[in-house]
Amino acid sequence: MTAEEKTYKYKLDFYYQSALIYLITLIAYGAIKGKLGEQKFEYVLNDPFLYIIVFFVVMSLIALGLNALRNRRLVLTNDAIIFRHRWADRRIPIADIEWMHIGREPKVRTSGRLQVIVFKIKEKRRLYRIRVGRYERERDLVQQMHAIASRLPARKQRMWRRPRITDR
Repeated sequence: MTAEEKTYKYKLDFYYQSALIYLITLIAYGAIKGKLGEQKFEYVLNDPFLYIIVFFVVMSLIALGLNALRNRRLVLTNDAIIFRHRWADRRIPIADIEWMHIGREPKVRTSGRLQVIVFKIKEKRRLYRIRVGRYERERDLVQQMHAIASRLPARKQRMWRRPRITDR
């Protein structure tokens, strides 16, 4: 990592929390059903609801393992934004960015003014979206993106708007 390169790791907090919640639910359900509902603990294994909880536990542990194995990172350099994971890199030169918007997503109602960074590449229709809350050191990331956005033109406003549907 050079002096002008900043790396932001992808947070795995959500995956840890969901796996832990499902595991606690499994243990609590097994304890309650095994001790209070039945005289013998072996009858719990015949419960279909237990299999559903086990399925959720296994799926959340697989999702956590795959995301930890993938090791996603966002790397900002002076001349590029790099989406990096264990097996590949996607490098986007800053010179190829048409516009950048730093703000919040209109359809998402969570706290925080700076939720998302959206930018468009020249000659491409696809927008790239970086959700700030998914990376470590959010404030530093937003500051670095503001520095990059200051070198780019602002997003052009649309000339047309969808008509509002009003009560008639």
